[in-house]
Amino acid sequence: MEHYLSLLVRSIFIENMALSFFLGMCTFLAVSKKVKTSFGLGVAVIVVLTIAVPVNNLVYNLLLKDGAIVDGVDLT
Repeated sequence: MEHYLSLLVRSIFIENMALSFFLGMCTFLAVSKKVKTSFGLGVAVIVVLTIAVPVNNLVYNLLLKDGAIVDGVDLT
C-alpha cells in the first residue's frame, strides 16, 4: 500500500509533465504581451538563478553530499 501512495504522490507532484509545462507557460503568457514586462521577467529570472544556483551548490557540497558534514568535524 505504501508503494501505491508513493507512486500517486510522485505522479501528481514530482513527475507531472503537464504541470511543469503549465507552470513554465503561465509566466510566459502573462508577461509576453509587452516588451517592457517581458524584459523585467527575464531580468528577475536571471537574478533569482544567479543567487539560487550557487546557494544550492554550497548546500549540496557542504551538507548533503556523502561525508560532507564529517569532513568539517574532527572527532579525535
